[in-house]
Amino acid sequence: MPSPQIPIDVAVYDFPDLTGQAKPNESFAEYSRAVTQGGSAILIDVLKRTGNGQWFRVVERGGLKNLVQERTLIENTQRSYGRASGLPPVRFAGLLLEGGIIGYDSNEVTGGAGAKYLGIGGDVQYRSDVVTVNLRAVSVQTGEVLASTTTTKQIYSVQVRGGAYKFIDSDSLLEIELGQSRNDPTSLAVREGIELAVYSLAVQGVKQGLWHLKDPSSESGFVSDFETSYSGKQVPRF
Repeated sequence: MPSPQIPIDVAVYDFPDLTGQAKPNESFAEYSRAVTQGGSAILIDVLKRTGNGQWFRVVERGGLKNLVQERTLIENTQRSYGRASGLPPVRFAGLLLEGGIIGYDSNEVTGGAGAKYLGIGGDVQYRSDVVTVNLRAVSVQTGEVLASTTTTKQIYSVQVRGGAYKFIDSDSLLEIELGQSRNDPTSLAVREGIELAVYSLAVQGVKQGLWHLKDPSSESGFVSDFETSYSGKQVPRF
């Protein structure tokens, strides 16, 4: 991403799992959550890395209680020894980033294929789940939602099996089966959905004039490149 004109001060209080979905399991009831509960940590990491760290200045809010307690301890200690507090004021943010993981749809697409000949063959089964993420920028001064975006990321699961059987004699059967399954990590899908949401939000802000690039002449190309790259995919049309 190109550099912004000035970094944007943002705060993230929480980025929760709003789906309430448990892990899909066809055999028994699963009580583990389908998606990660660390959405805010992933969002903060993505924001700090956006544009090589030049786009966003993220202020700590998830651990604000610990931060305030530590600052109070320092101030009280310095006051006890007759020293003036040298702590600068806590930085505030102009924007709040709100939203969360709003959807988890399992078995959106399922299918498979297989064949056997003379007792030898194999089959492939696949499944696709979808994670949906919403991200919005809220003005601290007015409370107005300045920009909002919703993105999706697919999670693929594939199972490959092969087998063979042969009659050793009239009443003895030898059967061999091998298989392997592969599942995309759900946390990786959530991260990619958040990355696309942050990218989309940055583009939307440029298009609406909420913030600008360091090189204003490249703004139209920045917007058009995004819209061309994700044309037909499930990202917002501005």
